[in-house]
Amino acid sequence: MPAHPEHPRFRSIALPPRGWPLAILLALYLLPGLTGHDPWKVDDAAAFGVIHDMLVRGSWLTPSIAGQPTFDSPLYYWIAAALGQLLAWPLSLLLPLHDAVRLTSAAFSILILGFVHLAARALYGREYAVAAPLIIAGSIGFLIHTHEMQPMLVPLAAHAAAYWALAMLDRRPWTSGTALGAALGLGVLGGGLAPMALLLPLALVAFFFSENKAKTGPALLAGLLIAAALLALWLLPLASSHPAYLARWWSNELAQFGSPPRPLDNALGYLNLLPWYAWPALPLAGWTLWSKRRQLVTPQLLLPLSGFLLLWLGLCFTFDARSVPALLLLPPLVLLAVPGIPSLRRGAANGFDWFAMISFTLFAGLLWVGWSAMVFEWPAKLAKQVVRLEPGFVGSFSLLPFLVALIAFAAWLWLIVTTARSPFRGMTHWAAGVTLFWLMASTLWLPWVDYGKTYRPLATALAKALPASHGCIADTGIGEPQRASLDYFAGIVTQPYNSAAGRRCEWLLTQGGRNAEGTPAGSWSKVWEGSRPGDRKERLRLYRKTGSGQVVSAVPADESTADAGSETADATPSVTNP
Repeated sequence: MPAHPEHPRFRSIALPPRGWPLAILLALYLLPGLTGHDPWKVDDAAAFGVIHDMLVRGSWLTPSIAGQPTFDSPLYYWIAAALGQLLAWPLSLLLPLHDAVRLTSAAFSILILGFVHLAARALYGREYAVAAPLIIAGSIGFLIHTHEMQPMLVPLAAHAAAYWALAMLDRRPWTSGTALGAALGLGVLGGGLAPMALLLPLALVAFFFSENKAKTGPALLAGLLIAAALLALWLLPLASSHPAYLARWWSNELAQFGSPPRPLDNALGYLNLLPWYAWPALPLAGWTLWSKRRQLVTPQLLLPLSGFLLLWLGLCFTFDARSVPALLLLPPLVLLAVPGIPSLRRGAANGFDWFAMISFTLFAGLLWVGWSAMVFEWPAKLAKQVVRLEPGFVGSFSLLPFLVALIAFAAWLWLIVTTARSPFRGMTHWAAGVTLFWLMASTLWLPWVDYGKTYRPLATALAKALPASHGCIADTGIGEPQRASLDYFAGIVTQPYNSAAGRRCEWLLTQGGRNAEGTPAGSWSKVWEGSRPGDRKERLRLYRKTGSGQVVSAVPADESTADAGSETADATPSVTNP
């Protein structure tokens, strides 16, 4: 008997996908884009700066970037740095350091997918639980941040584990308490107090509705002790060797609560972010709440609904409305969305399915056309736009990325033609479409994106503008991604201009807009300026004190020669003694 009556000559995967088909789909989702490019602005470069500092300067207890402390929780950086050391020899010929350590994000993404699946199975049973990893993988916000070095993935994994723990609180209280405690402790070690403190009210809700409080209460208290013990693994050595750093970290963590100046604007900001960020989890969760509105007080819906509301309110008072903290809203939305898939009416399910198939087929076609413009300069108008956005980029044909993208596109066409009718078909097509889009973008478009987002040419140009024995360099306005990139690509380490060491420096590096130079006070002569090729906002400028006993001939900084990739901006300034 054929597996799919609609297409008796073709055999597709069974729905919902399980086992190897699901594993292959998620592997194709996670792995592309993790390697093959430099650290990118913003979070990718900043996180790598901390990891690089640990490996080069040994600042394992006190996370720093180019020697300047960042006061971050260290767990993600520890694991990434250890992974970088572990893979340094066997993969050194295949992967540079920044690619090897980025695999840490894949490891935490697997934990997130796994714990969301376990939480859905604990709430709704095995039959529908497989929808959970498909929904979160199909969310655009999750796609963006799982392919960069992103410490917020640690609290996100901890949140997913906490939902799993609280979902089985009544059935296995001590296992639940242990898992919750481990999630809280490791989450604080990876992301600080604010992201994890938002889970404590949810634990109280779960305890309040538990059926056997005599067991669940002590189990939750034991979990708090486990969390404290895990946190002590870092805080006690830190208090012993770096008490000033600990005091500053603690102060920053407490200041996080109530730090956004306008919580109401923040609340609206998160709500405006979610329609594209959490699609399709958000509409599916909304359908679940509407279709099961008489069952909202059941444990299956009460836990994720309470989690979403408490997190949304908590984020408004702790984090500005940005895509990174919004990651924490995904697990409860996904868990609310899971029962919405099998209950979708046929018209809505078919509409979602057709929307997924048409949208990602169209997106794939646009990626092919854009790639043709980059490589073959056809269509000509689009090719001109490509060069305008990233001046100086020259595309070239590469056989392996082309074949990978072609095979992926062919597999997509096979999937949408052969998949049998099922309540899970629309969600499967959506997750597969997101995977196709990301895989094609990560193969065909990666050189163009990397050209615009890397700081490597800019750091190289700055290094050429400095004499070999330049001495101390002060900085003002330099962000963490720039500081990390200058250290990694060119070995340039700067000191804050307002520090005692910085005020003694003869060189000054500033960051400002293209037209807003922000010339520093005092006797300074501009030596060099540059920016990334397509960056119209961010510009670095290098100055030297004119009263230092030398006369510096500045490199011209007109628009045609100031970019980091130009030959003039790469020139070393001439220095003569008077």
